[in-house]
Amino acid sequence: MKLLTLNTHSLQEENYPQKLEQFVKVICQEKPDIIALQEVNQSINAMVAEETLLKGFVPYPDSKVPVREDNHAAQVAFRLHQAGITCSWTWVSGKIGYGIYDEGMALLCLNGNITAVDSFFISGCQDYQYWKTRKILGVKTSNCNDWFYTVHMGWWKDEEEPFLAQWERLHTTLKKKDSTIWLMGDFNSPAQFRGQGYDTIQNSGWQDTYSIAEQKDNGITVEGSIDGWKDAKHGAEEGNGMRMDHIWCNHVVPVKYSKVMFHGAKEPKVSDHFGVCIEV
Repeated sequence: MKLLTLNTHSLQEENYPQKLEQFVKVICQEKPDIIALQEVNQSINAMVAEETLLKGFVPYPDSKVPVREDNHAAQVAFRLHQAGITCSWTWVSGKIGYGIYDEGMALLCLNGNITAVDSFFISGCQDYQYWKTRKILGVKTSNCNDWFYTVHMGWWKDEEEPFLAQWERLHTTLKKKDSTIWLMGDFNSPAQFRGQGYDTIQNSGWQDTYSIAEQKDNGITVEGSIDGWKDAKHGAEEGNGMRMDHIWCNHVVPVKYSKVMFHGAKEPKVSDHFGVCIEV
């Protein structure tokens, strides 16, 4: 099984149409079983998507935000179907992003069908208009009994929405599930920052698939200064690489490799984050 996570930055990216095509081209070659995406945007004023764009879409039952025609996940799935790759996918919006987008999370299943969808708030705030509101999104598929979640956490030192409170809500909810669980995404928790988010997750019993992988690279997923890491209070030093995008599992698993993707070397850069791909 191959898993991929990427904070897409999607419509906010410069040269977005080109990067969309580049991303899909790599996905067609790599064919991950599960793709977890964060910052999956759509314009709040775009037209509601027509049925042709919703092929393979499995909605979260309680979602109140419709998929619109420029939705990043819809556009990716549509292009995969055009390329002859079956794709079952879901998307849920958590908040308004940059004042002009419905910003959400997406999961795509390329080798099976989504059979169940789960979503809940991990932030204390549930105001759709507030940019610090956070949701996570999960799916089960027809191929196995595992749950796969796409995650975008807040910051450790945030005074309003600290990481620790969000993690406690997430961990408390998910530990009730009697199954293998995968957490994939942007945790805003660099592995080198001791005593913060990364250590909190690890001390909660979760396994960092990068650490247990037989083969791995340097794991760096963010270079330089990006949105959310320009303020020194978060502890980021401009120019230093950070391994803040992770794939965690709730128990030890054999991981063949963990590799960074979309970093500009083998694959083009398509976001301000790089992706992480593992094979188990």
